[in-house]
Amino acid sequence: MSNKKGNISIHTENIFPIIKKWLYSDKDIFIRELISNGCDAVSKYKRLVTMGETNGIEGENFKILISVNKDNKTLKFTDNGIGMTEEEVEKYITQIAFSGAEDFLEKYKEKIGEENDIIGHFGLGFYSAFMAADKVQIDTLSYKKDAKPVRWICEGGTEYEMDDSDRESRGTTITLFINEDSKDFLEEYKVREIISKYCAFMPVEIFLENECAEKKEGEEEKSPVAINDVSPLWLKKPSECTDEEYKAFYKKVFHDFEDPLFWIHLNVDYPFNLKGILYFPKLKNEFELVQGEVKLFNNQVFVADNIKEVIPEFLLLLKGAIDCPDLPLNVSRSFLQNDREVGRISKHIIKKVADKLNSIFTNEREKYNEFWDDIQVFIKYGCIREESFYEKIKDSIIFKTINDKHVTLKDYLEAAKEKHENKVFYVSDLEKQAQYIKLFKEYGLDAIILATPIDNNFISFLEYKDTVVKFNRVDSDLSDVLKDKEEVETSQEEKDKIVKVFKDVIGEKMKDYKVESLKNENTPVMVLVSEYSRRMAEMQAQFGGMSMGMNFPEERTLVINEKNPIVQKVINLSEDDANKERVENILKQVVDLALIGNKALNAKELDEFIKRSNELMLELL
Repeated sequence: MSNKKGNISIHTENIFPIIKKWLYSDKDIFIRELISNGCDAVSKYKRLVTMGETNGIEGENFKILISVNKDNKTLKFTDNGIGMTEEEVEKYITQIAFSGAEDFLEKYKEKIGEENDIIGHFGLGFYSAFMAADKVQIDTLSYKKDAKPVRWICEGGTEYEMDDSDRESRGTTITLFINEDSKDFLEEYKVREIISKYCAFMPVEIFLENECAEKKEGEEEKSPVAINDVSPLWLKKPSECTDEEYKAFYKKVFHDFEDPLFWIHLNVDYPFNLKGILYFPKLKNEFELVQGEVKLFNNQVFVADNIKEVIPEFLLLLKGAIDCPDLPLNVSRSFLQNDREVGRISKHIIKKVADKLNSIFTNEREKYNEFWDDIQVFIKYGCIREESFYEKIKDSIIFKTINDKHVTLKDYLEAAKEKHENKVFYVSDLEKQAQYIKLFKEYGLDAIILATPIDNNFISFLEYKDTVVKFNRVDSDLSDVLKDKEEVETSQEEKDKIVKVFKDVIGEKMKDYKVESLKNENTPVMVLVSEYSRRMAEMQAQFGGMSMGMNFPEERTLVINEKNPIVQKVINLSEDDANKERVENILKQVVDLALIGNKALNAKELDEFIKRSNELMLELL
């Protein structure tokens, strides 16, 4: 053909998405786009062979070859796919945003039917090459009989040049003449890294060669190894996969040395196409939102990590791969439109996760109990963030108790209804609340353990869902079971006297004082912290101390055990003013001991406690 020159035509109706959103947010995506175009070309050719539109070569290996040449400053992308004629180059390359993939599907839609494995939808991927290149050259030869090879050259403006090419085999080679600002894309390791990131599971084998690499004398030439895995595990049926394969895939993709706890294999063909695997890793009690990694693919092409429109935020604590060709992507393939289809996919994923957890709870309860410490943060966070998830999973939420049992909320309330109906006692720190735990165990009471940072929010959520049930920390309320039913004959006047003795010494450190008759005579006093005030104080601390002009100090109540010998003796001693200093030291001592059992003293209080302890010991000598 004769040399031809022209101007690139832009379809204004398709250019608006580019104007509204920049073409690509990450410069390295041009490598993904050009490889994706190569995959499209191969997929189209294979489809034509299957439909009998052309005769294929028996046993032909389809591949994409990326060639790096640092000396020539070139980066080449070569495929042995469908190729293009001169007319097709003019139609698909010179007219930006006229999608070749869409035109192909339209032409053969009756034969293809609903199945769609053509990646491209917008026809702009090729032009991402100019993000890194001053000049781009295409050499292509169509599969069509008597087709002639075509060369297309453009140096970044709207002008291009077309001529005959010397290409001899079917397919396309795109040569990028890399600009000065993009020289890092001429490093083999850099290109390999990008291919591994975006193209690790593309359906056509990808090879990388360094044209400048020196071959050592006498060194045998090794067979090239494909960078990607063309058949990722999620494409298999769950019944065809072994536990070892699931674990190996997890460790390879997410670089985790530990085995996952369990996984969910998604395999949906209707009403939308969705495949993938979600893994439950071991989660620490710390709220590690950043630890999850859910990779989103479109026809095995990596789109992005952690797309919240498809994967609900709470599921991003998990790790996994989701491949959904039905997802509507914008021009860059990196952002999802919010539409009804995306919402349906998201709800389906939530349902499958809930179904899996409910199945393990019902059929493998011991296994579920063992997993609980590792998955409870995920489940609790999911319930708070996604009400539909809570409704599906609520009967499978369990709690570990101070008696080493795993119970549902219904189990706990049923066992405790005769002792404290609709009241749930819990422990947030096994060490600091050890004194109260000991008392609970001694009197046949149980309490659940809520020791993760999210539990304060979670119990508020549960109280909101069931307004009858109230959660109380073991140091916030005094169960009637701990009180002696055989009343001590103490008049109100005598009780007021006991309170006055303590209040004169302890003062405003306590908001309230109560005199009770406890079964355990060895406990002189107990410190109770108002559940509401403590939750508000913890919430304030959680939000960095922001008070909005309000302050929420913990409201403490001192419960004085009138049956305790120390209390009885100190009250008697207080009747003589000569014992005033001694009484003060003893009262401060028993109260500080109770505070230590409830919560650590601050530095000043601890210093005073140690000093007072030494003085009291000296009196005993």
